[in-house]
Amino acid sequence: MNDIKKLQRKARGERPVFFEDPNVDKLISMIMGLAGEVAVLHDRSDTLERLLQTKGLVKQSEIDSFEPSIQVQGERASWRKNYLSEILRIIESELEGQKSGDREPYEKAVKRVETS
Repeated sequence: MNDIKKLQRKARGERPVFFEDPNVDKLISMIMGLAGEVAVLHDRSDTLERLLQTKGLVKQSEIDSFEPSIQVQGERASWRKNYLSEILRIIESELEGQKSGDREPYEKAVKRVETS
């Protein structure tokens, strides 16, 4: 009964280019990916807050006035660092390639790895 198939994380074929500078396309792609994630997180957070209030477990004022402990702040900072690293991965890998003298474009490198 498990008819759900795993979707590929990467589309096949050449990526469409909309702007003269391919870096603008990469940036737009990153921004749109983030916008989608923020929308999903907003909806989930809204659902959780509404369920907690409906069940009388938490009041909106408690959520609004919550002040995280030093430990929670540290955990959140660590999560943000990893999160931003993942978002900026494409830029970081290109910068690392430039520093090491590897000037091969990112897309060619991905294709080479995929076909290996």
